[in-house]
Amino acid sequence: MAANAREAWRGRYYRLEEIQAHNHSQSTWILLHHRVYDLTKFLEEHPGGEEVLREQAGGDATESFEDVGHSTDARMLSETFIIGELHPDDRDKVQKPTETLITTVDSNSSWWTSWVIPAIAAFIVAMMYHFYMSE
Repeated sequence: MAANAREAWRGRYYRLEEIQAHNHSQSTWILLHHRVYDLTKFLEEHPGGEEVLREQAGGDATESFEDVGHSTDARMLSETFIIGELHPDDRDKVQKPTETLITTVDSNSSWWTSWVIPAIAAFIVAMMYHFYMSE
């Protein structure tokens, strides 16, 4: 396929509301990195199953796509389904996943709560065990 035919979608913008309307089996569109993909004809061929694509239909599937770790061949194949780009005015409307940071110790917590309290608890348990065993 010639490069100019492959990139005929360049300059074609879709609004977010229009993309969201294509969330059914007769018309399945998704967003990947602000590009619009029409996957309607690919639903039955998708190796991960039709359901995976249908869950993402009409929305941003970038995180899901990247989390799976698609092969180079899959990425090249996906380019054949690009029909346009998300309109620049709508790019900030695409919900970014909220980042959840898991911390085990609050950076402002003192050594008291991190070490002394558990040490005292361990000492008490050891003393109770010693007392119990000495009877």
